[in-house]
Amino acid sequence: KMAALDLPDDATRFSVELEFVQMLGNIRYIQFLAHQNFLDDPAFINYITYLQYWRKPEYSQYISYPHCLYFLELLQSEDFRSKVNEYAFTTKVEEQQLLHYVFSGLNKGRNPSEQTKTS
Repeated sequence: KMAALDLPDDATRFSVELEFVQMLGNIRYIQFLAHQNFLDDPAFINYITYLQYWRKPEYSQYISYPHCLYFLELLQSEDFRSKVNEYAFTTKVEEQQLLHYVFSGLNKGRNPSEQTKTS
């Protein structure tokens, strides 16, 4: 006789999915998933499709690392999934993320009209 599958309650599922989606903000984690062949697994691709609901405002408000939502969207692309295996590609993405964080950190708290002015 098969044992009943114990499904997590809604709060646990929310927390686990939130944590996983936010981990997708790290391109090296995505590269790890690629190297473990998760990005070639149709079940995993279906899971990524399911997780797209996190991009809706009622869910995205809980996201601390917004890059993860962009990568969540990109993971639907077969081209992106194949490029993630390339070290040069992930290094470039990582560098661009760093530049974004540095630039946005420098402008944090500034009036938007002042952001275009040179100091």
